[in-house]
Amino acid sequence: MIPMALRSAWLAVLRHKLRSALTVLGIFIGTASVVLVIALSSGASAQVSGQVDALGTNVLFIFPQASQSSGVRGKSIGRLTENDALAIAREAPSIQSTAPYLETRSQVIADKKNAQTVFIGSTLNYFKIRGFSLSHGELWTLQDEHIKARVCLLGPTVADTLFGPADPVGRTVRIGRHAFRVIGLLARRGTSPFGEDEDDRVMMPIGTFRGRVQPTSPGRVDFILASATTADATSRASKQVAEIIRQRHRLAHDRDNDFVVRTQAEFKEKQEAIADMLSMLLLGIAGVSLVVGGIGVMNVMLVSVAERIAEIGLRLAVGAPRSAIRNQFIFEAVLLSFVGGLLGLLAGGGIVVAVARALSWSASVTPGMVGLALGTSTVVGVVFGYWPAHAASNLDPITALRRDS
Repeated sequence: MIPMALRSAWLAVLRHKLRSALTVLGIFIGTASVVLVIALSSGASAQVSGQVDALGTNVLFIFPQASQSSGVRGKSIGRLTENDALAIAREAPSIQSTAPYLETRSQVIADKKNAQTVFIGSTLNYFKIRGFSLSHGELWTLQDEHIKARVCLLGPTVADTLFGPADPVGRTVRIGRHAFRVIGLLARRGTSPFGEDEDDRVMMPIGTFRGRVQPTSPGRVDFILASATTADATSRASKQVAEIIRQRHRLAHDRDNDFVVRTQAEFKEKQEAIADMLSMLLLGIAGVSLVVGGIGVMNVMLVSVAERIAEIGLRLAVGAPRSAIRNQFIFEAVLLSFVGGLLGLLAGGGIVVAVARALSWSASVTPGMVGLALGTSTVVGVVFGYWPAHAASNLDPITALRRDS
């Protein structure tokens, strides 16, 4: 019975090719949208997770912030110092190492070329915490930090701008009125989770930065980076850092922190929450497309029932079961939806592969997505095809034959 109903449904679909094609189009767009949203959001989440992981190993960021006392906001932003960083490393059992950080943006010159770039001053621990490495050359030494040596490391973007394909190591660049010797070239990193080009930078010892590039208050830093001993110790390390800085800054019990501690895990959670929110929004739009496609299937099936009233009446008059009539129209609706879903799956999969290659993402169409796409399109066919099929099976044969005549 079912094979016969499927054959009849297929022949009915082929009789009206243009109408069937237009009906399939709505399901096609909806299914392709679902595949694109799921695959690309999955790839984007993996990309974001990879970028957050690239921040370093169990990293904590300690930023200064305005504080409040008795509900009144403080007049100045809290200050963090190099001594705060040293105290954290010395007194917090769950902290492995710390690195103070200063940053500004200025111009670097080499021969007749120049580049606007980011200048960063820190300590050797920065490279261990953030996982930075050199493509060649060498890092500065502890002695360089102590004597504020005029040495620097170039990011690949800056090196390409100033020296092109030539090796920058051993060359001299000018920053302000000071000449610096390039001792290393940073390995290429790409874009950070915050959208900055991590290859567009010049790095140097923090004392050199403070003395030669941008004078600051003694010991002041923009923020402090710290690395917890293990991933499980990150939360404990955050509490220890807060206790140490509150004690050092002599903050009364009724006064809020003049700093904030952010962990790598928090950044990842926020990024993933944003990605999930966008995915749900786009899935909602794709769902609307499927509903619109389903309404199109229902309308076409209602037209088909109206056109075939005589056929339905004749079949009922000669004893055809009403279930057979209902099944035939449901199969027609499911067939239209399934074909649309299959074509949408193929088109969506092709776009996913193209986008993944263009953006170097790990997005792909998984078996689960295939099952979801085809299953959803089939369900749409059943849901929106049931009413026309039920109406056809409930026709009175005499009334149907009389109406046609």
